Amino acid sequence: MGSHIELGTSLHPTKSSPIPLNHTPKSATLGSHLARRLAQVGVKDVFSVPGDFNLCLLDYLVAEPELNLVGCCNELNAGYAADGYARANGVGACVVTFTVGGLSILNAIAGAYSENLPVICIVGGPNSNDYGTSRILHHTIGLPDFTQELRCFQTVTCFQ
Repeated sequence: MGSHIELGTSLHPTKSSPIPLNHTPKSATLGSHLARRLAQVGVKDVFSVPGDFNLCLLDYLVAEPELNLVGCCNELNAGYAADGYARANGVGACVVTFTVGGLSILNAIAGAYSENLPVICIVGGPNSNDYGTSRILHHTIGLPDFTQELRCFQTVTCFQ
């Protein structure tokens, strides 16, 4: 998320330096772009569980003045909170970490999908340099295959 850093900029954004919703500077990161887009589609509260592979993104979500990050005690709760939020407000969002988080939230996302609820689920992942290396990383459930989680989500989401 924060792989592109310009001189004089902070690794972590602050609410005092928000970027207008209709402006995407060339120095924007994926994290700042996702935070702005969530606000643009009407998300106000993002339900999350922090983990190794989503911490940088969570910094951007906290910094976005239009968003409120809601910490949840576990991933399944975050998913069901986003489901309920979508029912009440039109669209819900949740953020969890790679594998342990993604597999834990899967039932809630499948439920939202089965009821045609617009829930945006963002799951962090390893650095792109780690893909294809056959490394066994933290949260990979002992397999060097980083795609098992994606295969699970493909059957219960409209877009990956």
